[in-house]
Amino acid sequence: MSIADVVLMVAILALAGWVFYRYFLKKKGACAGCTACACGKNKTIGDNRSMFRQMDEKTLSSKNRTSMVRLTVAVTAFVGALLFASMTHAGHPLITDDAGTQGKGKGQIEIGFQFWHHREAVDATTTDKKEGGEITPVITVGLHDRVDLVAAIPYQWWSMETNGARVSRADGVADISLDLKWRFFDHEGWGLAVKPGFSLPTGSEEQGLGSGRMAYHIFFIATKELGPLACHLNLGYIRNENNVGDHRDIWRASFAAEYEVVKDLRVMADIGTQRNPAADSSTHPAFALGGLAYAFSERISVDGGVKFGLNKAETDVTYLFGMTIKF
Repeated sequence: MSIADVVLMVAILALAGWVFYRYFLKKKGACAGCTACACGKNKTIGDNRSMFRQMDEKTLSSKNRTSMVRLTVAVTAFVGALLFASMTHAGHPLITDDAGTQGKGKGQIEIGFQFWHHREAVDATTTDKKEGGEITPVITVGLHDRVDLVAAIPYQWWSMETNGARVSRADGVADISLDLKWRFFDHEGWGLAVKPGFSLPTGSEEQGLGSGRMAYHIFFIATKELGPLACHLNLGYIRNENNVGDHRDIWRASFAAEYEVVKDLRVMADIGTQRNPAADSSTHPAFALGGLAYAFSERISVDGGVKFGLNKAETDVTYLFGMTIKF
């Protein structure tokens, strides 16, 4: 590794550390809705009450209006968790993207599957269980040797139970996203790229499958290859346009590494966090992920992984499977 590599790596890690501290670790003087943090409560994404305010209460039990609150909790948690998966499209099953591009006239289709579940004790006598999944085809086309066009069309489903009784469910197409990745630097194993994009409000806002408004985002991506080892860093900003009072400015940071243990078989790990979309929460979702990917040929590969929530603001467990076809 040259001196230039060391300097560039230190600069990138210093920037990542500052963003991580400034937007994820630094505590605010008071929680939303409070005059000071003297309540002693650890507010999480589960405390948010913004989602589903406009839902017809006939879809819930007339005997238990608190299910509206718990449904709000579930949907907000789903949206926060899906922000991780829907904005950047890494080599599946990683969440963190790499700086590589397809090359002019080349492309790939990734088909990713997710199955997740989350359990939360609301109080001493009430437990909520949420589970669901997603199928997302991601199409990437090389417009130039250094520029890719990326489109993702997710189909999602979820359900929620309170003390074993189902209180709500939904399924359908979620918000479609379009991204443009530009790899602007490539030298001695280093790759740097920016990836702006936007999402279209194609998912049902009433069912918790979309935000109801067009949103946009941009990511800075750094990759360093060291023989069989590759490391990736993402720093991102998401403009979370919404109609329910959630934070509109979301910052995200994640880091991943992958290692080719034998020919065509890679083991990988990923860790990341982002600002909680819930305006009344000071706990930011954080995850860790481990996975494997195997290439049957130059054109076809399969993968699998498990993503764990590192705090209650993140989904407990998500299982990921995928297939990539290059053309």
